[in-house]
Amino acid sequence: MAHRITDECTYCAACEPECPVNAISAGDDTYIIDESVCTDCVGYYEEAACVAVCPVDCIIKV
Repeated sequence: MAHRITDECTYCAACEPECPVNAISAGDDTYIIDESVCTDCVGYYEEAACVAVCPVDCIIKV
């Protein structure tokens, strides 16, 4: 199951370095998760690392 970053993203960049599979990149106004690459951190962490560090809770499971 992948994740998606909503429009509430403040462009803080906290999530990008946390992704173990480099699925997160900077978009024009928000960060973007490549849902075909996102692994929900399975095999890396107990929970999605991007969700854990997001200060505005704008990352949702899709």
